[in-house]
Amino acid sequence: MPLTTVLTERLRLTHPIVQAPLAGGGDTPALVAAVAEAGALGCIGAAYLAPAQITEAAREVRARTSRPFGVNLFAPQPVPASPDAAPVLARVAPFFAEVSLPPPAAPALPADAFEAQLQAALDSGASVFSFTFGILPPAAIAAIKARGMFLMGTATTVEEARALERAGVDGVVTQGSEAGGHRGTFATEFETGMIGTVALVPQVVDAVRVPVVASGGIMDGRGLAAALALGAAGVQMGTAFLTCEEAGVPAAYQEAILTAREDATRITRAFSGRPARGIVNRFMQEIDAGGEVLPFPWQNALTRSLRAAAARANRAEYLSLWAGQGTRMARRQKAADLVARVAAEADAALGRLRRAPVSR
Repeated sequence: MPLTTVLTERLRLTHPIVQAPLAGGGDTPALVAAVAEAGALGCIGAAYLAPAQITEAAREVRARTSRPFGVNLFAPQPVPASPDAAPVLARVAPFFAEVSLPPPAAPALPADAFEAQLQAALDSGASVFSFTFGILPPAAIAAIKARGMFLMGTATTVEEARALERAGVDGVVTQGSEAGGHRGTFATEFETGMIGTVALVPQVVDAVRVPVVASGGIMDGRGLAAALALGAAGVQMGTAFLTCEEAGVPAAYQEAILTAREDATRITRAFSGRPARGIVNRFMQEIDAGGEVLPFPWQNALTRSLRAAAARANRAEYLSLWAGQGTRMARRQKAADLVARVAAEADAALGRLRRAPVSR
């Protein structure tokens, strides 16, 4: 039986499940559309896409489904001054050589494209606009509201959730410390924002009036049932969708998730300069052991060509294998089958709880 929450009602969903925006290519239009067709919310992770690419991705999604979907951008952040890259270049040069790339040069950043990305997102036909890494400028929030889009921001603490609510979001995504990928912490040091999902969700639910979406380590219907019991209106899942047939990540990345244990991930700055949770591999180990990396987004720009070459060669040891702590529950399947399974498992879990005897 479908689970009805304020999230399903407001977004016209069958299931209170959100496919996390997987910036970097994981969330192909095929994946986003398949999730939407299955009755959940598929999302385009558009942070690294050019405006024309956002437009094209949204066009492809809409060609495959008429159901609601979302689009996600990073909130604009101040860019640190260009750092002295020479020591870091020397440390990563051997990795470049191993995949037949020329020696790395000091990274360059593209021009700020946020305003153009925002316009493309506004014109995308998406029903939901989500963001992470901070709070959007007031003008951007006003523009999103004017289009009637449901607006969600990411919080890792209660105070961040309150700040998002004051800014005018329609929902808050709580990112527990178990979550894979970049930490969305913006109002404190990331170590302070490393709060587990079970502890974070009910505290945020108690602190804000808008719907809360739980994320972090949720891989199956038991996780959805638990999130609903904690007061969330739904869940956002990323790692679970990365091993779906429609996901756009290399086979070596999927295999790394499918064979990883629950203790196989850790927080690193090695790939992007910003704290992110991923499966430990050789690049992460050696760069983390060496000390300094460039700040985000400079480190991200520096390692981009290495990661692209590794993806083409299917070499997991050089990839940013972003994943949460629920890896043992990952399955290779179609996105629609994942959505259906999670929904059925949640319904079964809630049924077991209703039938459970009360001890006296």
